[in-house]
Amino acid sequence: MKLEHVSFSYGEKVIFHDFSLALPDTGVTALSGPSGCGKTTLLRLLAGLEKPDSGRIDAPGPAGTTILFQEDRLLPGLTAAAQLRAVLGRGVDAEGLLRAVGLEGEGGTGTRQLSGGMRRRVALARALGRAGRSRLVLLDEPFTGVDPPTARRIMDAFRGLDIPVILTAHDDHSLSLADKMIPVK
Repeated sequence: MKLEHVSFSYGEKVIFHDFSLALPDTGVTALSGPSGCGKTTLLRLLAGLEKPDSGRIDAPGPAGTTILFQEDRLLPGLTAAAQLRAVLGRGVDAEGLLRAVGLEGEGGTGTRQLSGGMRRRVALARALGRAGRSRLVLLDEPFTGVDPPTARRIMDAFRGLDIPVILTAHDDHSLSLADKMIPVK
């Protein structure tokens, strides 16, 4: 995957100008940098959710990409298991995915009754279930509210899919879960 001479702006605000980057086709890569440097925009460009003003992007595109946004984006009024079935289909092993993120036994709990970290893990379980059908996984600040041992366990589950994972993070623990770190400036 790569970006070649990409320029992108939000109105008058230039985010990237003549930006090039090659990303590994395997393992977990962390994009690091201060808030506002363009990490989320870079993920949105790789996912095909934004189009560059100029330049070329070689990535799987929306159909081949799983993206976890900074917001959990859960559907209101559903249980944890129903969140997964609504997006992944009725045949999904919702309890298995919830177990993978440390939420065994919480499938029948409404997401409003879950803590913020637990809701984040439901969103991670949904991404994990979708990732098995993807060629690229993009995780934007994935472990906000998730304790380090659980974050490591979840990252190991993504790593086990043997497809490239790109994540953004500010905290040292999340960055330490990556095989490679690339600063974004």
